[in-house]
Parts: sequence; C-alpha cells; structure tokens
Amino acid sequence: MLIIAGERSGVGKTTVTLTLLASLCRGGATVQSFKVGPDYIDPMFHQYVTGRPCRNLDPVLTSEGYVQECFSRYAQTGEYALVEGVMGLFDGIKGVDSTDFGSTAHIARLLDVPVALVIDCSRLSGSVGAIAHGYCSFDPRIKIAGLILNRVGSDRHLSLLQDALKPLQLPILGVLRRQDNITMRDRHLGLVPTAELPELDDLINNLADLGDTCFNWDLIAPLLKSKSVPQSPVPSSQFPVSLRIAIARDQAFNFYYQDNLDLLQQLGAELVFWSPLEDSQLPENIQGMYFGGGFPEVFPQQLSANISAINSVKTAILSGIPTIAECGGLMYLCEQITDFSGQSWSMVGVLPTVAQMGGRLTLGYRRGVALQDSLLVDAGTNIYGHEFHRSQLITNPHQPLFETFRYDCDENMGFEGWGLANVHASYIHQHWGKSLEIPQRFLEQCFFHAETQRRGEFGRLFSKLFSKV
Repeated sequence: MLIIAGERSGVGKTTVTLTLLASLCRGGATVQSFKVGPDYIDPMFHQYVTGRPCRNLDPVLTSEGYVQECFSRYAQTGEYALVEGVMGLFDGIKGVDSTDFGSTAHIARLLDVPVALVIDCSRLSGSVGAIAHGYCSFDPRIKIAGLILNRVGSDRHLSLLQDALKPLQLPILGVLRRQDNITMRDRHLGLVPTAELPELDDLINNLADLGDTCFNWDLIAPLLKSKSVPQSPVPSSQFPVSLRIAIARDQAFNFYYQDNLDLLQQLGAELVFWSPLEDSQLPENIQGMYFGGGFPEVFPQQLSANISAINSVKTAILSGIPTIAECGGLMYLCEQITDFSGQSWSMVGVLPTVAQMGGRLTLGYRRGVALQDSLLVDAGTNIYGHEFHRSQLITNPHQPLFETFRYDCDENMGFEGWGLANVHASYIHQHWGKSLEIPQRFLEQCFFHAETQRRGEFGRLFSKLFSKV
C-alpha cells in the first residue's frame, strides 16, 4: 500500500502512477487503485489499465470515516494497492484542526500509508536535497518511504541528484528520464478522457516498458503489497422489485463516481447503460434516469442531431420519470448548448435556459443549502459537492435549488440548480458515500413513480374490461 504524492502540482504523478500500474498489470498482478480528491478523468486511466474501478478518497465530499471504510473495503481486493495523490503533498483546504484538509498528506495520515514523493528534477540539481529534506521533516506524522525522480535529463544529471540526496539516506524508488515520446493529451478541463484516445493502448504499452526498467522493484514492490484489513458492511436492497435506472455513459457523459453507481445497485437498482450520442431511444422499461457530467460541449452537433434520443428523454421526463442531471447532464437538459465558437445546438429543452461555454473556469468545493423540497433533498438540507466547468447558464431559475457557499470560508457563491417535480439538475457533483439518504430517496421516488404507472395501467385495463361487460 503506497501513496504517490507530488512536491507540487504538475510534477508527473499521473504518469508515474500509470507507469507503475501498467508494469504491474502487464506482469499479471491484480492492482486496486485509488485517487485522492474529486477527480473523474485520472480514475478512467487507472481503470483502463487495471480493469478495476478506481475509488475516490475525498473527506470533503464524504467524511474521514468514509475514506477509511472505502480504503479498507477495496485495498485488499488486489495483490497491490496504489493511491494517486492530488496537487502537492500538503495542498488542501482549511479544516477545523488543519490547513491541509483533503490533501494527500491528510489521506496518508488517515490511512497510515507511506508516501513515495515524486520530484520534478528538470530544473534541479543540488537543491533537490533541500526539497526532499523539507517534505520529510515538515510533518513527522507522514512517512516518506522514498523518492521518485522524474524528468531526469542525463546520467550526469542523475549523478548530481544522487550526490545531493545522499546525506538524507532516503531510498530512490525510481528514476524516470525525460520522455519526449510519451505524452498525454489535454484540453479545457484537463486530460482528454480514455474513450477519445485511439492511441491509448500504445501509450500504456510504452509506460509498461518504461516501468519495467525505471523502478527499483526490490524496494517498491513490497511497499505496494496489500494488507488484510477489516471490512465494513454495505447497504442492502430495500425494494421488492428491481428498479431499472438508465445511466447515460459515452464520450459525452462519463463523469461518475463508481461508489455512487455501486450504491444504487446495492440499494436495489439495475443499472442500464446507454448512449445519448449513439442510441436512438432510451432503454425499455426504466424507472429513473441519471445523466452524469462529461463533455457534451465537445459533441454538441452529434447530440443535437440525435433527435430521436432527445425526444425519448424529453417524453420520459414529461411523463414524470425521476431524473438526476449533474453538470454536463444539466447542460444536455437545457434548450441549447452554445459552444466555444459561439454556435448554438438544440438539446432536450426541459430546462428553459441555454448553457454557454466561456473562458472562465468555475472550480472548487461547495456547500449548498437547499432552498426547496426537491427530488433528492428537503429544504434546509446541507449538501457538499464540487464544481468544475467552463459553461454558464444565461438564465437562472426563479426558484433555484441551492444557495451555495465556498466550502472552506463560507463565501457566498450565489444561487444555482434547477428543480422540477421529478428533476434534479445542478452543476454540483456529489459523492453519496456519506449521504446514503440521497440515492435512497431517488430510488424511493423511482419506485413510487413505477407503482403509480403500474396502478394507472391496471386501472386503464380494468376500465376496458368493465366497459365490455
């Protein structure tokens, strides 16, 4: 069990993590990976390599206890367990008792797992020793198991780095040279997701080749070994019948926390995946819909052209089917999406507004106070989530779902969210790990709608039979 942390953001944590995962998995090992923070795209890469869902560890969106429960439940399911950190090791937000709440260091303390510190050495030589010494001594509760030196330029460069680090007697777990042939494409919200990368298999193979030679496996493999830890109970189904929930998942909609999907299943839902890009209709016999975030702004023409899918979604919503739409999902339910070039594309149209792309990034943890009873929460309820988008709605609802505040300082961030009787549409991404009442309430509404429809069908059938007597 090992955490891959960075001395700062951008040092190559994801590349190092994927290199480790690719090398281990090509050797036939089973690896369970985790990601610190509210990230969707890095976990996609993890899952592509390992064949297993990556789990997010985020005490801000969930709780410290949930992070520990999640890790204990899944870490032992593989031979090895690896956690990719977020930003710099101590970069978090202000908490009750710390200034690094939600940071990689916070997770390391919660889980009592050692850290491998990745240092970008591209512009360093002797100063690497001071950097490593600072990170090792800053918080004595953090165990730095060793260093991974990234972007090393030459043998001479490596020799200078090793000389500077020698007095610390800190193991060097790996050395990654500058790799001009290994690049990961990005765009306005970070890395391009796996589903859009036809070259991904070649990239992973190159990373596996690199991993076979760049790590000191005698040192790092024992650190990665999983340990047996107590497991916590999981929720069970509360409904007498299986509820079929249509989950939009394709290149446009793919931002889902795996734990959220698991909770829906554990509570009795059957998840039916479909594509608003490719499929002409919703799946048959569904009782609810869930549209996650993603990149509808990258595929607006294709979404808009799939008129039959749009009509199918609109008809389902107008018929009363309970629907959750987060961020990109919210955008899809709007009348239009206006892309970065200023061109507008028709969407589902159940929300009387337009999602317009712009240059300003809205980013950060949020506390939302519910202003009305809605599909998922009662008025006055506090919810916790994360925003990450470059679109804005040109018209806000007269009765918004939430008044929102910045999580760490309670700065008022305004009002947001559209709520219809059967629709929850919000820019705020939520992790339900410590809010089981939210998926429970959603499925209760799905069950109630299904029963209402069933009774209605029975009543119509009875009326037909009675009229023939």
